[in-house]
Amino acid sequence: MKKMQRALPFQHNSGWKRMLVNGVYFSVSLTCILSINGCCTMEPKGDSTVMNTEIETADPYLWLEEVTDESALDWVRQRNAKTEKELEADPAFEAIRKKILTILNSTERIPGIRKYGSFFYNFWRDEQHPCGLWRRTTLEEYRKDAPDWEIVLDLDQLAADENENWVWKGANVLYPDYDRCLVELSRGGADATVIREFDLKQKQFVADGFQLSEAKSNVDWRNRDVLYVGTDFGEGSLTDSGYPRVVKEWKRGTPLSEARLVFEGEAEDVSTSAWVAHDHGQVYEFIHRSITFFTNELFVRRGDEWVRLEKPADAEVSTFGEHLLLRLRSDWAITGRTYPSGALLAIDFEDYLSGSRELTVLFEPTERKSLSDIGQTKNYLLLTELDNVRSRPYAVQFMEGAWIRTPIEVPAFGSVWVRGVDPDESDDYFMTITDFLTPTSLFLGTAGQTGRELLKSLPAFFDTDGLEIQQFETVSNDGTRVPYFQVSRKGLKLDGGNPTLLYGYGGFEVSLQPYYSASVGSAWLERGGVYVLANIRGGGEFGPDWHNAARKENRQRAYDDFIAIAEDLIARKVTSPAHLGIRGGSNGGLLMGVMLTQRPDLFGAISCHVPLLDMLRYNKLLAGASWMDEYGDPDKPEEWAYIRNYSPYHHVFADRDYPRTLFMTSTRDDRVHPGHARKMVARMEEQGHDVLYYENIEGGHGGAANNEQSARMEALAYTFLWKQLSAGNDAQ
Repeated sequence: MKKMQRALPFQHNSGWKRMLVNGVYFSVSLTCILSINGCCTMEPKGDSTVMNTEIETADPYLWLEEVTDESALDWVRQRNAKTEKELEADPAFEAIRKKILTILNSTERIPGIRKYGSFFYNFWRDEQHPCGLWRRTTLEEYRKDAPDWEIVLDLDQLAADENENWVWKGANVLYPDYDRCLVELSRGGADATVIREFDLKQKQFVADGFQLSEAKSNVDWRNRDVLYVGTDFGEGSLTDSGYPRVVKEWKRGTPLSEARLVFEGEAEDVSTSAWVAHDHGQVYEFIHRSITFFTNELFVRRGDEWVRLEKPADAEVSTFGEHLLLRLRSDWAITGRTYPSGALLAIDFEDYLSGSRELTVLFEPTERKSLSDIGQTKNYLLLTELDNVRSRPYAVQFMEGAWIRTPIEVPAFGSVWVRGVDPDESDDYFMTITDFLTPTSLFLGTAGQTGRELLKSLPAFFDTDGLEIQQFETVSNDGTRVPYFQVSRKGLKLDGGNPTLLYGYGGFEVSLQPYYSASVGSAWLERGGVYVLANIRGGGEFGPDWHNAARKENRQRAYDDFIAIAEDLIARKVTSPAHLGIRGGSNGGLLMGVMLTQRPDLFGAISCHVPLLDMLRYNKLLAGASWMDEYGDPDKPEEWAYIRNYSPYHHVFADRDYPRTLFMTSTRDDRVHPGHARKMVARMEEQGHDVLYYENIEGGHGGAANNEQSARMEALAYTFLWKQLSAGNDAQ
């Protein structure tokens, strides 16, 4: 069942879709400020609890929040030039850039496909097609080493014809005809898109078809001639987060202004949306009111009425044919039983609407086990569990009134993604298997049967000879056991001198799992570096409780976990502060900012991407208001009291020593405002700190709009990190 797509801050992407398409992952201190848990291992200079209160009351850098103001852009260009001059002069830069670009443009990448009707569709970028091709083929052709692809839409040609840097954002295909779709195009990579109706038979836009101007819209087909639309209808139609507040029903041939109001949320909500789920012969029409990022109301259409579905506010709903599925984010006590947070429950949909609560538990979490993903085929649910951050998929079938669970055999170590090929027609599924050192492979299997066919496999984009993956665990400040993965040479010399890159995110219940990253491999591991992936609280590795443990007033726990991992790497003599670097983006960029300002003594370099940094104003900038359920509301004094303790922008000082930091963001990022990074750099420069800054003028929240830009930004980051962390080390 389709769900409303909430816009998370930029996240590490270990899922199949992006890795498979690219074959590579593309996704701030006092000398020691006391954390709210009292973690401190060195003497602070002066009063470490002091913050820059003048910024809190009169921010001198508000002008840098004017995204396209010429003065602000001149400021950006000057700092870009400084960063480019230094890093591009490094002998390693061009080699890294070329290698990553070659990987991104490689014709040996696995084309990710999705079935619509009799065709399998793929979006593809390479050197000849930087904007990309939307194309299709048959399964028989796809099995070949060089499939015959039929081009459906050439974005490079479209961009040239319309003088726009169009970035592909997807297509919503009409079911069950599969002859029309709604194509979403972004200018320069922003979240906001232009939507146009497209004829898949004629392979051209429909001249008098549905069209929406640029906005952060939610749109779905009700039928061939009617859409459910949430978009910018004018004043009062958007939430404080900048997403649709109202849903309307729009009939073909009528102006958008005459669309009929279906539902209206509140300005304080995150968003509202409506969609139709065609599910194993069942048709469900839903309205989703996202009250906060993690709470919602759901309504199902019955005739001309919308019936509110009674459920826990933070439970996620999906369907499987006639079954309703409830995925819990908190404990639910009902009918004399308490179902735990993280459980997956099933019941007949109509029985549930009639008041029955005879629920069947399809998955129940344990301390180290969580539900990672749900897919489905014609007769099976495909559940992927994480057991201590290792994938374990199962096929679950409803047969003769009972749910039967069968394990799907996969390697003991690594990440697995399973999805039905065509749930209405067959029990076939696609499966990808990968880990840090194993190139991603795509298989075709059939639920309920053993064996599967290898369809595609990535080549080895970097040399893994002599490398190994290890999983370690350390103890955080409050006694919690926190795991992390380490990729390094076998027999690694434990002398504290290894250039080590520690990556983290720790938010929004996002799980970081082992993944094959050609950029990490070629730009870091091949050069002798150590790569570490942190599974800190705030993520979803161990279910909703692992996430909730670091929300709002408990946010510091995520930072303490990350600090504990860094300290463990140093204690084990894998590395030392001079050789330990860290990297993260968006919420992970906030993590980088907190590390910079709380524990600068632990790190030799920081690469901070599309970050949140000004936590006093984050809820007033772009989509920031939608994340208050994660961080808290800084406009409420009692919540600002704990948010201010970790707001990086308010905790940088002239008399502190900080590790050198590279801040990277995008002008076209309309999710996390570039003003966060701009203001932080301006403040640190004013204080005399040596920082680098690079802002891509295009690219959206992912940072880059095409492979060329992605390769360049990755090369800048890895050149900076290696230069800072390998100084005086023989590994260089």
